[in-house]
Amino acid sequence: MLQARTRPLLPDVVRADLRRLIIGGEFPPGSKLPNEEALCARFAVSRITLREAVRGLVEDGYVIRRQGAGTFVTEGPTLRNSLDTNFSYTEYLESTGVAVSKNVLGAERRPAGEAQIVALGLAPGAEIVVVRRVRSADGKPAIYSIDSLPTDIADAKKDLKAFGRSLYTLLSERGHGVEYARTVLAPVIADAELAEILAVPVGTPLQHLRQVDYDSAGRPVMLSLEWHVPSVIELRVYRRGPGPLPNG
Repeated sequence: MLQARTRPLLPDVVRADLRRLIIGGEFPPGSKLPNEEALCARFAVSRITLREAVRGLVEDGYVIRRQGAGTFVTEGPTLRNSLDTNFSYTEYLESTGVAVSKNVLGAERRPAGEAQIVALGLAPGAEIVVVRRVRSADGKPAIYSIDSLPTDIADAKKDLKAFGRSLYTLLSERGHGVEYARTVLAPVIADAELAEILAVPVGTPLQHLRQVDYDSAGRPVMLSLEWHVPSVIELRVYRRGPGPLPNG
């Protein structure tokens, strides 16, 4: 059964538009964003909506507030993925306005290894569909991923074209829309294979992500192994402070 796609909230629309302007260079690193009045007029939104959109950009790491001075665009990689929210990289990259390409390196059905059996809750001897892809931004490889899915959800041959899209869209179309995920992030160094795939020198630091996605019934539906090139796309986490603490 197809799951209905909800329309994005207005603050999210403004947030995405501002992000595109930053990535597109209208607001370069170090520059100050226009004041609230100017931005509200430009996007035809209220101050409340604008402030929520800018707060999202702060959490994503695109801008920083300086008390008494304004809001400034930060330095660093143009693309940042906040781990606070689980979403499609394909849709995210497309939303930034950069030229996105997706290369499916391979898709095959094969026996599940012990790690896949445990992660996906499969029976011993079960088979899985393994998809290998590279997503690039403006011609630069950004993410290499190996995704493992149960064979009752995906087909290595019939779904080859669909693998070039968002796998979250595929899961949703099959009635397994992702509800939440469990993720482990670790730093790794590019070996010869990763260096060739991601077009970086051997020894380049990468951000490695291992994630299991679950549908609304709590079933694990996809195991993903990803390698991110930090100079192209950076993984970030926005952590809220504990607030005022009692005097010790």
